[in-house]
Amino acid sequence: MNTTQPPYLKKGDKIAIVCPAKKLLKPIDHAITVLKDWGLEVVIGKSVTASYNQFAGSDELRAADLQQYLDNPSIKAIICGRGGYGTVRIIDDLDFSHFEKNPKWIVGFSDVTVLLSHAIAQLNTQCLHAQMPYTFDDATPESLLSLQKALFGTKQEYSYKSKFENKAGNCSGILIGGNLTLLCMLQGSVSEMDFTDRILFLEDVGEHEYSIDRMLRMLKRAGKLKNLSGLIIGAFSDISEEKIPFGQTAEEVIFDIVKAYNYPICFNFPTGHIDNNLTMIVGANVKLQIETHNVNLKYI
Repeated sequence: MNTTQPPYLKKGDKIAIVCPAKKLLKPIDHAITVLKDWGLEVVIGKSVTASYNQFAGSDELRAADLQQYLDNPSIKAIICGRGGYGTVRIIDDLDFSHFEKNPKWIVGFSDVTVLLSHAIAQLNTQCLHAQMPYTFDDATPESLLSLQKALFGTKQEYSYKSKFENKAGNCSGILIGGNLTLLCMLQGSVSEMDFTDRILFLEDVGEHEYSIDRMLRMLKRAGKLKNLSGLIIGAFSDISEEKIPFGQTAEEVIFDIVKAYNYPICFNFPTGHIDNNLTMIVGANVKLQIETHNVNLKYI
């Protein structure tokens, strides 16, 4: 089934920045300047400057802030300021009825995987797994350009060399994915993505190897990994060290769990908690070509 593609942006469009999860701990002036340089009018939500414990305001404030921009037809995209934790606390309080009639791009990653997954699972609407204002300061020019191109409708193609040996093959299909921890947390909920015949990408940060092993085995036992068209393993960064070593790298852990499946698998894809976090259009049709150490992902 085809997904709904929100209208691409054009110069002069209004976009909103909101924080559905953790509060900002530093200014995002650089990101605002970049977005304005792209020709966009930037509206700042109340949650951007709000603070309640570790959150960007209370659950009620964050939900109301996001809701007003979901409903406002003059806002053409919503960019989440940062991740952290907290989006799952407000997702069930949001009303997407206006959004369904007037879809717009939702942008973010990490904890924002909750919104991205819900947009596909319940609304069948494409969204962007991409850099957020909080990460713009350290983002590579390539990653920011990939976000600009995705928002403004330029078709993209990514090619890179992986360090870990891939499982070669070609496939095409709808691209889904996001943060492994959040995708596992959403299993059994109305926000759970359908993995069947999809090309899945995964990333995570700050996890132990045993935790990655546990989450992937949970997905495997639940039957979520057996019917994929392809698997893209992004950055698993800042792996937490153990007093007693686990004995495998994150890539080795993952490969052991999925190697028996027939679909192609690539590693070290530039997506996730890294400076070169390339924009992934969740819900888009893509073609994936994987060789032993060369990978090409093309939006079609």
